[in-house]
Amino acid sequence: MTPHPALLRTAPLQGETTSSLIFRVASRYGMEAKVLRSCWHWRNYPPGHDSGGARADAEVLLNAAGRQLLASLCGVTEDVLARALPSWGQEDAKLAGRQDRAPAAAWRIASAVASPAAFGCRLCTARRTGMLVRAVRYAPLWERVCMRHGRWLLDADADQPLEHLDLRGLPEVVAAQRRWTGVARRAVRAGAAPERVFALAHAVVARWWEQALHWERESVWPQRLHRVAGGNAGTDLDRWRLVGRDAIVFPEVVAVADALLDPAMAELAWRDSGAGRPRPLPADGALFRRLGERVGRPWLGPVAATDYGGPLTSWMGAVIRLRRGAGGPPGYDNDPWWLRQDHQPATMAGQLRVLGKEKKTPGSGRTWRAAVPPEQRMLITRAIEGAEEQLMQLRGAQYGKTADVAQQLLSNLGHAATLIDNAWKRTALAALNAGMPLDEVAQWAHMSADALMNLLTGGQEDGG
Repeated sequence: MTPHPALLRTAPLQGETTSSLIFRVASRYGMEAKVLRSCWHWRNYPPGHDSGGARADAEVLLNAAGRQLLASLCGVTEDVLARALPSWGQEDAKLAGRQDRAPAAAWRIASAVASPAAFGCRLCTARRTGMLVRAVRYAPLWERVCMRHGRWLLDADADQPLEHLDLRGLPEVVAAQRRWTGVARRAVRAGAAPERVFALAHAVVARWWEQALHWERESVWPQRLHRVAGGNAGTDLDRWRLVGRDAIVFPEVVAVADALLDPAMAELAWRDSGAGRPRPLPADGALFRRLGERVGRPWLGPVAATDYGGPLTSWMGAVIRLRRGAGGPPGYDNDPWWLRQDHQPATMAGQLRVLGKEKKTPGSGRTWRAAVPPEQRMLITRAIEGAEEQLMQLRGAQYGKTADVAQQLLSNLGHAATLIDNAWKRTALAALNAGMPLDEVAQWAHMSADALMNLLTGGQEDGG
């Protein structure tokens, strides 16, 4: 088919995906999107979910003729589309080198083209275009609040039906969106990229979120969770915890980002480390107490301080190494805003996929996550990461006075050994409780079955 160009004008939304614009153009002409897409020659198939459904974050790359066609259908010039669409003008190997002048297109995933994509607010789209249709835009987590309509705009890459969460009962989340603007300016003045500061703060708070299910004194997040779930998340708590996490923790993420940019917090980290006389970070450190106060939880300090090996202790380690002048040349180990890959929180889409697989084989023992309770997995992970962090702090430690070096080496190595032993025991116990034969677990642990059982029964209540 060959539609008449410029019969109906369709302006792009700022940051919109090209695929979303094509969908809206089709709606504007009163046809299905797949019918309009037949105007292009497609070099591959659209990406989909494991369930077979189409991905809302599917993106389209066009060749020059394809871009000209879309511009004519929209009734706007190509430079307008170039300013609005992040993927406009990007070439693809499947489109390069073609000698024909036919409009051609290739499917991609939005995050692989530019950045993660989110659903747009339908009410804002209707206000702008006059049509109540779905739109998908590139939007980082710090731009997910629609302040006009009180909505949190959800990731578009997940296989779930919701496009937004209702924030009308959570004014603190909307207020955090306004506050972030000032925090971002403060980051720029401090010489830090706002997106890196946000990513680190988000990793810190997302880690707390995973642990908070077992915090008896935590009351704020459960209340927010039930509100975004329509009043009660209890019937599907696991799913709502994944879908609602980023919206619910957003005020604390902004507060933590603001706190970590405060030079006073870096000074507290330096003092907690012993300043010029290195020592292990104390469980009642001033930095953790102050951070708990800044997120409205005075009791959080000692709880957060026992989480060794996380992004917060990595930030502290970098700050301390810089103050000691032992960080070496510029790099990740003395960059406070460097976020290790294993500290990056799992996305909603990724966690929903895991949850779906676990529900298909609950309690089967065939997958570790299905057989081992989440609190046990968390304790094992915390012990492993804590040991890793203790060893990371020993980089460049063998310089200085003999007493200081020996003290730090023995203290950190001893603490790391204790954490590794704790993780080892918890892993063996988890395997046995999941139904693994004692003889096999003992073989994996390189000891006899009797020796393993004696060791576990004598120390299975170790802390950590």
